[in-house]
Amino acid sequence: MSESLLDQAREWACQDPDPATRAELEQVLAAVEAGDEAAASDLADRFAGTLEFGTAGLRGALGAGPNRMNRVVVTRAAAGLAAYLRVNGATADDAVVIGYDARHNSDVFARDTAEVMTGAGLRALLLPGQLPTPLLAYAIRKLGCVAGVMVTASHNPPQDNGYKVYLGDGSQIVSPADVEIAEQITAVGALADVPRGEPGQQLDDAIVDDYVASVLGVVGDGPRALKLVYTPLHGVGNGTVLRVLDEAGFPAPAVVSEQQDPDPEFSTVVFPNPEEPGAMDLAMALASEVDADLVVANDPDADRCAAAVPGPHGWQMLRGDEVGALLGDHLLRKGKQGIYAASIVSSSLLGKLARAAGQPYVDTLTGFKWIGRLEGLAFGYEEALGYCVDPDQVKDKDGVSALLLLCEVAAKTKAEGRTLVDLLDDIAVRHGLHATDQLSARVSDLAEIGAAMERLRATPPTELGGLAVESVEDLSIGSEALPPTDGLRYQLADGARVIVRPSGTEPKIKCYLEVVVPVEDASAGEGVRRAVEAARIVAAGRLDALRIGIKQAAGI
Repeated sequence: MSESLLDQAREWACQDPDPATRAELEQVLAAVEAGDEAAASDLADRFAGTLEFGTAGLRGALGAGPNRMNRVVVTRAAAGLAAYLRVNGATADDAVVIGYDARHNSDVFARDTAEVMTGAGLRALLLPGQLPTPLLAYAIRKLGCVAGVMVTASHNPPQDNGYKVYLGDGSQIVSPADVEIAEQITAVGALADVPRGEPGQQLDDAIVDDYVASVLGVVGDGPRALKLVYTPLHGVGNGTVLRVLDEAGFPAPAVVSEQQDPDPEFSTVVFPNPEEPGAMDLAMALASEVDADLVVANDPDADRCAAAVPGPHGWQMLRGDEVGALLGDHLLRKGKQGIYAASIVSSSLLGKLARAAGQPYVDTLTGFKWIGRLEGLAFGYEEALGYCVDPDQVKDKDGVSALLLLCEVAAKTKAEGRTLVDLLDDIAVRHGLHATDQLSARVSDLAEIGAAMERLRATPPTELGGLAVESVEDLSIGSEALPPTDGLRYQLADGARVIVRPSGTEPKIKCYLEVVVPVEDASAGEGVRRAVEAARIVAAGRLDALRIGIKQAAGI
């Protein structure tokens, strides 16, 4: 262990304003000095670099050191953001609105941010408590702010936290703003020299009332008889969702009691992400117990929405692409005009639905920082359970408004004696069964991701899962339609497709698979169901073959 690293760690401990992380680092230092090799490795990792600020803001494990989320890193990030805003014309009349979820230290990081903003000569507005991320995105435009900060790590594990930045248009930052903010963060001097001011103004519940009123606007009059089960997965969605459902006229849902209150340890799940195996088990067990029509869920910061429905073999999760198709089809049938959009890793089905209804469709890069900023957007989604159903109010994914709109679809369908699965079958008959899946490989060394991408570029596969590769697009080159991003897109025979990319928020490489199978000889009623089920069986086999093929080609 070099003496310079030890000196760097000692200096960090001296400037750390948080007694908990200061004591943590001092304990690690003491262990290193006593010859503990594990502590030496831990210390080296903490100081291996600086947590990188990018289009996702900051996200990482909590702890002491520049490569962790802590009050030092957050204070420097806030100071850099404030400097960026001032350089770009922000004045003492301009405000930054700040929200936070229920994770460890989220409220502390929010207060630090507010004091740095006022210290830089800007106004700071704090949301009135632990609230959903989409409410923060809404508040930026409602209050006319120059920027917004949401302290959240969304659905990451409990040891993580994050720092999400929006500019005054209500959209998440993209390049070059991320690079320019990062440069200002790098230029921040000693922590003691960062000016800190008053704690800012804590907003009252009027901003929550305004957001709820805006969400209610996404649904119209119609049936409301629906037996729901809901879980916020230990996050901040419960109060807002229950209020929205009540004011929209839906019966109160049965809430998973073990998960209804905010819990930064996420004690009943391994990962607080509705997509992860086991995360929805309690909700689906409760749904069986109460004979529910629909299960709905949010992730911990309530910007995503998940759903499950009863099937022939018990409760089953709907994929994000299936919910995206249901919401998009519903809005198209209601006559909503404008651009329909999805990320490139989402199903191609929404494009077919939109074009059939005479509406334009756009592919974007992954993330709502791209979808939300489309001019004239009517509806956008990404397969990772993110949906923007009311872009005039929230230019980001919103798990609260999406949940309410899905309940409207389900109640209307129930009143007709049908189910959401019936609606999906109808869509499959019209446009073919679009089946999607994902292969994710979590790595302990980020170099493994780069190596896998390099293997695919150096030796492009000519077939995957028995389907010929008809074209390969290296997304890192960019095009007129898409800015460059690290990814590869394979177009295969019979409408199949594979996209491979590194995750933007987790140490994973992700492979997105899609196959399209025509629904043959479908007739009314049970004939449709049998024909679609036959197509599903074919699709499942093709997806399995694709999964094996891309895994072998990438060496993961």
